[in-house]
Amino acid sequence: MWTRWVGDGGRWLLVRIVKPLGAAGVNPNVLTFLGFVVTLLAALGFAAGWFVWAAAGIFLSGFLDMLDGQVARRSNRVTPFGAFLDSTLDRYSDIMLYLGLVAHYAIIGRFFYVVLGSIAMSSSFMVSYTRARAEALIPTCKVGFMERPERLVLLILGGAFNRMAPALWVIATLATATVIHRIVYTWKEIRNGRTLPGVTLSA
Repeated sequence: MWTRWVGDGGRWLLVRIVKPLGAAGVNPNVLTFLGFVVTLLAALGFAAGWFVWAAAGIFLSGFLDMLDGQVARRSNRVTPFGAFLDSTLDRYSDIMLYLGLVAHYAIIGRFFYVVLGSIAMSSSFMVSYTRARAEALIPTCKVGFMERPERLVLLILGGAFNRMAPALWVIATLATATVIHRIVYTWKEIRNGRTLPGVTLSA
């Protein structure tokens, strides 16, 4: 019940912010870049060990990420470049957050968690890469659980409750499982001939 209230409240707030921004002609790309800047601040928070503040920064950045799309649609300013910029900055944002955590664990001398954070970062990047590469060959590849929203929620929870180590374990494990799932799924789709038009398969 409470999750529905939170969702309804978030949509109510989003609508009331989108209307004036759209009417004012705010460029959605500016909101996209602002969200990226907030993520960089969150990454610095992780590096400094300010996990709660970093979690709040990720939450705010996620809100801005939703806001830019809503403003773009309301003001009829949805463009291919806007989508490209949003996706590109999302990848950089993810990398910066993990680098912040890796830097923190390096500073306090926790080598094992430096490695764990690096694995979580690499596997998270590969989740996005395998989908993008697969969808150059097959119609769609959305299988697997550990998408970007799930990863960000785990980082927020890990930071807010100072349980980052378990969050990194879950991300590293399930993101790697998602990558493997997408590899197997793509192989099966190609083997069964469900490829995009123009894709040439070698013997």
